[in-house]
Amino acid sequence: KAVKCPQCQAVNPIHNTVDFVTRLLDRYMAIGKELQGLRQQSGTPTASNAASADTSLHELDINNSNLLAESQQHLAIVQWFKQKGIKLDVNEKSIDTSGFFDEVARNIGDNYDVLKLVVEQIRYRQRKAHTFFNLQLAKNSQKEIRQITQFCQELYKYSFVSRYNYQKDEKVVRLTLQSAQAVTEFFAGEWLEWYVFIKLLELINEKQLNASCLRNLTIHFPNEDQHELDVFFLLNGSIPVCIECKTGEFRQQIDKFVNLRKRLQLDSQQFVLCVIGLEDDQAQGLSSMYDMTFTNESNFLDHIEQLLPS
Repeated sequence: KAVKCPQCQAVNPIHNTVDFVTRLLDRYMAIGKELQGLRQQSGTPTASNAASADTSLHELDINNSNLLAESQQHLAIVQWFKQKGIKLDVNEKSIDTSGFFDEVARNIGDNYDVLKLVVEQIRYRQRKAHTFFNLQLAKNSQKEIRQITQFCQELYKYSFVSRYNYQKDEKVVRLTLQSAQAVTEFFAGEWLEWYVFIKLLELINEKQLNASCLRNLTIHFPNEDQHELDVFFLLNGSIPVCIECKTGEFRQQIDKFVNLRKRLQLDSQQFVLCVIGLEDDQAQGLSSMYDMTFTNESNFLDHIEQLLPS
């Protein structure tokens, strides 16, 4: 929009910062892809073809890398779906860990009992289109207050909120929300997908296993049915693991997930529904009732470890 300068009164165009930066990043990614294509045509080595097909995730900096988006990394998954006659759309941005989504998600998931107060309030305020809110911490312990305020500082540092202030005497946190769509979607539920994704990467890294991974992928069945999958790993080129993540109501979707598991021809142990806050005994009971595995944010890794090759 056009705005007059308060000093010289000259009219100048003012751009929306978030939109401008988003378009700039899209242009940057497009140029990068074009450059990679030209290198491949000329025979110049690239990061993806310089590595062998057996490159394992533990050779990458999984917490700060855009190499996970390289086609070589998820080629095995593409081929796995192709053998079943299923087309696959890869969302490269969703597996780029060079940003801060994975760090914040790990903090939330590892400390969810305390930080859910902040996350749920942000999620609620965003749905109501509120721009700011106050968080009362007078009833929280000193340890919890320290965790919450440090988390809010992290949110401000990484621009997940646009303003943060803590009134120590009143024990009140004041937050102004970030309106960027990526941040809104993160608190609406994508944070759990990031958490599951990065924790699985860390497990694979710890076990020194070869694996391919994708997040937020879209699959197309031969009859043109389309589904989105939250997290998909292929271990050693032969062990598929599909994890759907839910931070809200999930019961009305159980039948849909059971049918999807059958269409993908996965064992019940290989199709996992990770539900935030689900009690352990409830997860066990649901797993015995339905042909899929129910877990929560605390025990899903225990289940995945049972699937790993010894």
